[in-house]
Amino acid sequence: MAISFRKGAVSILSGLLLAGATVSPAWSQAESREFSQAAGDVINKTMQYAEDEKYEAALEELRALIERTDLQAFERATISQMIGQYSYELGRMGAAQRAFEDAIQSGGLLPDDVDNMNVVVAQLMVGNGQYREGAERLESYLRSGGEEKTQYIELLVNGWVQTEDFDRALPWAEKWFNTAKPKARKHFDMMNFLYSHLGMADDQIRLIKDMIDLWPSDKHLWQIWSSILANNGRDAEAFEVYQMMYQAGLLTDEDDLLKVVQYYDFYDMPFEAANFLEREMEAQRISDSPENLQQTAYFFRSAREPERAIPFLTRAAKLSDDIDLNVELGEALSESGACKDSEAAFKTAIGRGYDRGKAQMLIGSFYFDQYAKFDRLSCSLTNAQIQNAPRTLSRKSALNAFKSVPKKSRQSGDAKKWTQFIEAEIEADDRRCEFVSCGGRDVTKELCYQKIKQAYDAAIFTNGFQLDDKSCKKFVPDYDAEFRISAPPE
Repeated sequence: MAISFRKGAVSILSGLLLAGATVSPAWSQAESREFSQAAGDVINKTMQYAEDEKYEAALEELRALIERTDLQAFERATISQMIGQYSYELGRMGAAQRAFEDAIQSGGLLPDDVDNMNVVVAQLMVGNGQYREGAERLESYLRSGGEEKTQYIELLVNGWVQTEDFDRALPWAEKWFNTAKPKARKHFDMMNFLYSHLGMADDQIRLIKDMIDLWPSDKHLWQIWSSILANNGRDAEAFEVYQMMYQAGLLTDEDDLLKVVQYYDFYDMPFEAANFLEREMEAQRISDSPENLQQTAYFFRSAREPERAIPFLTRAAKLSDDIDLNVELGEALSESGACKDSEAAFKTAIGRGYDRGKAQMLIGSFYFDQYAKFDRLSCSLTNAQIQNAPRTLSRKSALNAFKSVPKKSRQSGDAKKWTQFIEAEIEADDRRCEFVSCGGRDVTKELCYQKIKQAYDAAIFTNGFQLDDKSCKKFVPDYDAEFRISAPPE
């Protein structure tokens, strides 16, 4: 019986899963093929159900029909395709796939229809999570001479990517990318993904540069470029990319800006790092948190700019209870020559719980370093002038600091040595001036005594007694017998 069907009424999965597959029913391929009266009546009935989107009712009729044993192969193939179509419309992918497989196995499809149906099944497999099976089936179809539609190649790429078989995905992806006109962002993203997972750094960099030309404001692309360079040991180039991003105004988040600081630190550029932090904190793009203030001060101190570090440490110490900030402030103040302010900072740290012994030792060391920078005082000065001279005051402050180290402190031994050393030096200076004021009777001996005394005092720093003036060696026994002052601290 010849049955008349409206064109397209049973087109199988037209537009399925982006692949655009359209499978013509088997019975339309040869005019000599006709349905029996009984089968034709059911087919017409189910097609009407489908027109009204009553797919469940259509499937009931078709399932009952396909159970008949007197159906011809082409009838069985067509019914299976219709079951697959309506199952798909109801979202039953597994049932749809099985029905289309039955159509292929029925023997009622012509060769072209079999190829078409294999494409449909492959698409359903990929859509149903059978990525490898679907990709292999579709790949087999294409390699056997099937039409390489763009939709098929894209589906094939996705299938291999889902199985994480990136090597098999790459050649198809390259074909998909190269033939795309125009190329969309998805084409670039897929190639970037594959190059990344296959470790093809040079190809990925080339691709990313092309993408940046197309989408220059996409910060993520710039970051990928920088990361690839850094991961391949090309840190200098990675830093250059970050600098270009900064100059282009793409770095606005604090984390991104701090990455620039990290690069400056990596390349030992503390002055640039400090200036960058200062500038960005003023612009309020980097927060002036205690941590960032402390970091800025650290870089300024590393760049030997302690004066510029002081304001940042002062602000950080006010904002935080961190005792170490007061210690760092004290160190920075001493480095800039402000020993009194440094002492005040250390005493604040002591008040907050910092070790008194350590603090007093540091205070004493700073004052002694300051004292050592002054020239020796002339004995022609009055006693009042000598006592009020900066050199004298610095040495006195150092002595007081060392004497303030608690006796039970771990630093008490060193403090005692420094105290003895400074007191001995004061005594030597006093004797020198007394000798000068008395006119002196044995200048050579007295001068040598002074040099011997200085050599003993400096023994801790010179790894033992070292008398540079050899002509004074003859006076050493007399000096030892008369004075023999204890050695300076280690």
